[in-house]
Amino acid sequence: MTTMLGISLAGRDVLMVGGGTVTARRLQRLLDDGARVRIVAPLLSPEVQDLVDAHSLEWLPRPARTTDVDGAWLVHTATGVPRVDALIAAACEERRILCVNASDGAHGTARLAAEARSGDVVVGVVSDAGVDPRRAARLRDTIGALLRDGRLPLRRRRAGAAGRVDLVGGGPGPTDLMTLRGRRLLAEADVVVADRLGPTDVLSELDPDVEVIDVGKRPNHHPVPQHEINALLVAHARAGKRVVRLKGGDPFVYGRGGEEVAACLAAGIPVEVVPGLTSVVSVPQAAGIPVTHRGTAAGVHIVNGQAETSESTLAALADETVTTVVLMGVAALPRLVRAAEQAGVPADRPIAVVENGHTPHQRTTRTTLGRVVADAAAAGVQNPAVIVVGEVARAGLLMPDPSLAEGSGR
Repeated sequence: MTTMLGISLAGRDVLMVGGGTVTARRLQRLLDDGARVRIVAPLLSPEVQDLVDAHSLEWLPRPARTTDVDGAWLVHTATGVPRVDALIAAACEERRILCVNASDGAHGTARLAAEARSGDVVVGVVSDAGVDPRRAARLRDTIGALLRDGRLPLRRRRAGAAGRVDLVGGGPGPTDLMTLRGRRLLAEADVVVADRLGPTDVLSELDPDVEVIDVGKRPNHHPVPQHEINALLVAHARAGKRVVRLKGGDPFVYGRGGEEVAACLAAGIPVEVVPGLTSVVSVPQAAGIPVTHRGTAAGVHIVNGQAETSESTLAALADETVTTVVLMGVAALPRLVRAAEQAGVPADRPIAVVENGHTPHQRTTRTTLGRVVADAAAAGVQNPAVIVVGEVARAGLLMPDPSLAEGSGR
């Protein structure tokens, strides 16, 4: 029978006997755990030598002696010579020192489990009888994939741990466009503060007792002001909760994520940001529009449509080698067009308006600067929409299929 233990090796002496490929595979893991590693081996493989040099490890370039194990908390022996490994394992047994014996067909008083890690959770797999590392590794990989996808119950159940906030960029909407880290953090969350846009379907996968707070903003309707959102994050984290602030796109692209990070730091709350696939790139891509394209557009200018049109925006609109991407700009289209026309931007500058990108309701209206206001009104264009101005928006740039353009201005 085998009993699995979680043992901390941080700051403790570990002896590795042998300098070959098995040592190379396991040395970095022990170093990551903070162990103080000594190595005894006549020769080192290049991989082990690199780690010895990088971490200034103690290396005794000679055959091992039984007295080498004295003072170690754990010994790992993998010389490739069963007789030597057995001798080291016996010395450890005599001194009551745990020993991993990596010789084929043998094992000592301890084994290194095949580990899968997700956040602060570590899952280990070992065989109860005999040694079967390939089976353990396959099980480890399967469990690791489930952990990374957030499909296992990762939430803490014991109160008392410190709270924290994670700002998670959810991307343009489809759950499978979220990052693995974002999915894992959602699986760990006690509270989710969610926007209207982004991967809202993923909320149905949460445990029933996870508190979901809807703070989604709509045009001209902000039910929860930003300062109250900041206060919510801080209050729940101070109560020891793990809080995920789930946003559409990326938290730092017009997501006011910087304000939320500043509020958490000012309150002494640990906070991290998980990037998301921004709609600046992903929504045009869904319509077959690259924001840069060799020989067509070499730069991208990003605009908040709710802000006044700046000189830099006018310069970008006038530059045929720059793509201008306007977010939250449907209501501001008439103002933006007037300013561009007064600045001398050509009326035939291509424009694409992509609504509800990456959803079943996606629609693209292709038009020009001179016609976009009338065409958008005729098509009934509404938010959420991304407006792309520049030569990359011209129909047929990549694909001649006219189905990419579904609006009156195509």
